[in-house]
This record gives sequence, C-alpha cells and structure tokens, in this order.
Amino acid sequence: MASIELTASQQTILTALVNLHRETEDAVKGEDIAQQVDRNPGTIRNQMQSLKALQLVEGVPGPKGGYKPTADAFDALGVQDMDREAEVELVHEREPVTDANVQEIDLTSVHHPELCRAEIHLQGSVREFHEGDAVRVGPTPLSKLVVEGTVDGKDDTSNILILKIESMEAPAADPDH
Repeated sequence: MASIELTASQQTILTALVNLHRETEDAVKGEDIAQQVDRNPGTIRNQMQSLKALQLVEGVPGPKGGYKPTADAFDALGVQDMDREAEVELVHEREPVTDANVQEIDLTSVHHPELCRAEIHLQGSVREFHEGDAVRVGPTPLSKLVVEGTVDGKDDTSNILILKIESMEAPAADPDH
C-alpha cells in the first residue's frame, strides 16, 4: 500500500480517533475528538470528510454514531493493531501506565553519554507527562532493555516523549542458554 501523506492536523485528529476508539471499541463522536485535540467540532467534521475521502475513517450513522478508523488508518499512522503487539511496560512517576503502549525506543546522541536521550514513541497520549517526571520503560520483549530517565520534552502531535536517560540496562546473556 502506498504510504499516505497526512497533514499534521490530520495526523493529530486520526491519532486521537484511534486512541479513543481503542478505549471504547465503539464509534467516536466528533465532539470527543474535538475535546481531545483542542479544536472546534466544525474543524473536526471538515477534517473527517478528507480522512473519509482517503478511506482512513468511516462514518457511523445514528444516535450512537460517530467515526471509526479503518484498517488503513493504522497503516497510515504506522501503528499496528494493539492485539498483535508486545506489551512494553511504561511507568510514570512510579505508577504503571495502562492507557498507552510503547511502540518504539530511539536512542539519540549515543556518542555523548552525558547528553544521552531516548525518544519513546507511544501509542496513546503523552498529555499527562511533564518535564522532570520520572519514567521507566521496559523490559522490551527481545533484549529485555530497561531505560529509566526523566522527561526532557515531548511532541504531542506524534506522541513522543524525550527522556534524559539516567540508567539503561539489559541483563547479561544467560550463559546456560
């Protein structure tokens, strides 16, 4: 499938729709999306028309109606359906986070350990995370990597947390296996 180029606004709205749809498994009302992304419902309706034209969203009529992401919406956002995904634990200020899932950990500036940062790509909102908050990610499914650090910045549109890494460890390989 050809990759679809979304505008930042479309991406934000589609991400909000996917996240809200995951929580309810139901059609999502335009007003709920508007509230989540801090835009007016008219803007959401207009954007939904273009997302429908791209076949990323389907409209559901009726009183319980609203919008649902199509399978292509997950592809367009580069998101797998959560059921097939390994859970990577995310802990925020010592509380496990249940409404977000770690999609990817990118390590930046490895050459300068004192500047070491990790980009944590989340599925779910980063709105509740604030600068200086303690975050622990992991263990990851394969390498059992655990990254601990504090929030140094975030990108709400792409749901990315920038962590200042305080410790990073993967257990030593077990020699018996």
